[in-house]
Amino acid sequence: MRYIFNFPDIGEGLDEGTIVEWYVQKGQRVEAGQPLVNMETDKVVTDIPSPKSGTIVATYGKEGETIHVGSPLVEIEIEGVEGAAAVEEATRIEQVEEEGAGVVGTLEVAGNNAFLPSSNEGFDTMTAKIDERPQRKALATPVARSMARELGVDINKVTGTGPGGRVTTQDIDNYIKKQSVAQVVPAPTHPKALAPEVGPLVEYEPLTQIRKTIARNMIQSKHNAAHMSVFDEVEVSELVRIRAKYKAIFAEKGIKLSYLPFILKALSLTLRHHKVLNAQLDLDNNRIIYKKYFNIGIAVDTDEGLVVPVIRNVDTLSIFEIASQINQISEKARTRKLSLEDMKDGTFTVTNYGSIGGQFAVPVINYPQVGILGVGRMVEKPVIKGGEIVKGIVLPLSLSVDHRIVDGGEVARFLNRLMAYLEDPVSLIME
Repeated sequence: MRYIFNFPDIGEGLDEGTIVEWYVQKGQRVEAGQPLVNMETDKVVTDIPSPKSGTIVATYGKEGETIHVGSPLVEIEIEGVEGAAAVEEATRIEQVEEEGAGVVGTLEVAGNNAFLPSSNEGFDTMTAKIDERPQRKALATPVARSMARELGVDINKVTGTGPGGRVTTQDIDNYIKKQSVAQVVPAPTHPKALAPEVGPLVEYEPLTQIRKTIARNMIQSKHNAAHMSVFDEVEVSELVRIRAKYKAIFAEKGIKLSYLPFILKALSLTLRHHKVLNAQLDLDNNRIIYKKYFNIGIAVDTDEGLVVPVIRNVDTLSIFEIASQINQISEKARTRKLSLEDMKDGTFTVTNYGSIGGQFAVPVINYPQVGILGVGRMVEKPVIKGGEIVKGIVLPLSLSVDHRIVDGGEVARFLNRLMAYLEDPVSLIME
């Protein structure tokens, strides 16, 4: 029996994924639960296990290609075909694909371009018949049209090489490369000996799943929340002193102590007193959802883009426990080992751009949350203490909120309480 395993939605409305690495090949025996392929999704990089035991007859998609949810990943022979017979059968299927013919089992075959990136490439859904009627517009699949829109390409100018002259994603890629070559500026003809080498004026890089998700989430946040931002500064000399005192002690236990654990602890305690900033607006049911747990997301800068893993129940954790979890989850983010569970159910977010540079910013709310705190770079500057001007250490803060449910007065009170905790870190253990 042939079983076609389609790419499943592994959580939270997944639309597509990119193949990172195949673990299996045609003719290989697999067991149920054995990893088949490593996929990069909107939020994580994860292994996709086999749902059944059997022999791999065919794999669909190459490493680096995008596969849509519901599109075939592998074809498994459950009974009757094993070992060398499976390899022979896989070869036959490849030959059929090359000829652009027919149907294998319940899977439509559409030639060599069929899986760039979808198995429907070059064919309409549920049929392998080529529409030969005259068309005023270029023939193309939804995948190719979507790619053309994203890259700003007029698909009607692309020459199609797919079945019936349909435009494929490879055709669009080739068109872009030709355009970039056409835009090369000729080198000066005099004097020839000094003519500089001139390459293409533009460079193209496909969007990763993470980058597409960031773009989508930023637009969603700006379209659905009424952003308001407030800036303030807090004098944190005592916080600096305490962190310096315990930094070496934490290091002996293998934990890096930054200022972030203190900020997260202060935030969780502040959110207890200002529940509207730990809430969510539910317009569909005309209500506000107040959350009585405090899961704070941390924006982590990685080579692939910004991700926001979550530290759970921060108000119940010690500074040491928070620091330990920050170390662990930051390492998982940078090594692309975050799970979906690591990203779920945040109630408030912190972005520490000051660790790289910059004092103030206007953070974008991590929708559907209603607040995000931006932490800037600490600076030394004159401050007034006891009526005298002295040197102080100042931490800039930027707080963005959804002004639909968070009023300006509540923002000011929230920041005042938060800054009081940071000015006097001992108070973090006094509640």
